[in-house]
Amino acid sequence: MISKSATEVLTEIASEIRECKKCRLWKTRKNPVPGEGNPEAKIVFIGEAPGYHEDVQGRPFVGAAGQLLTKMIESVLEIPRPQVYITNVVKCRPPNNREPTEEEIKSCSSYLVRQIEAIRPDIMVCLGRHSAKLILSRAGINFRSILSVRQKVFEVEFGNKKTKVLVTIHPAAALYKPPWRRFLEDDFRLLKSILIKEGEKSRGTTPTLDQFV
Repeated sequence: MISKSATEVLTEIASEIRECKKCRLWKTRKNPVPGEGNPEAKIVFIGEAPGYHEDVQGRPFVGAAGQLLTKMIESVLEIPRPQVYITNVVKCRPPNNREPTEEEIKSCSSYLVRQIEAIRPDIMVCLGRHSAKLILSRAGINFRSILSVRQKVFEVEFGNKKTKVLVTIHPAAALYKPPWRRFLEDDFRLLKSILIKEGEKSRGTTPTLDQFV
């Protein structure tokens, strides 16, 4: 039996999401937002749920929070956005940008798990409380505050592969509370240092980000 490529699996998942009626969000969405990026990405960013602009365009993180995320990826990590993979826990916009419910997260989470297992990233970055709670729960890790688990490196297993996990605030939180932007910047600098160390370890040469681009 010939195994499917990550691209083929992600395409199939996206098709399923477009037809999905597991929860009520399909009734109010304009467009589902499966995710986008490199199917063989070394880094996967996981947000909470699409907002207004994402719902209109069918793409993740394209509003103000998305612009900040893109800036962090390209200016701090020095990686083009298309070379990473970006998605959300919930694939359809909750009405009025409310937080997704536990039922909606439970209904949608299998899509995210399958995406991660197809991509097999080296690092996952949880953007905000909901993605952190879902991902870290697989390793039996609970937390009270998003700030209590940032600046730490966890390991979570997906598809028989242990993947490093970093947690940071959602870019929208950094816009809502400008002093918190330093948390996001510091966490991205930590991420960059990890990427450099991983590159050095695998290449046995001078630290570089080339393997992630």
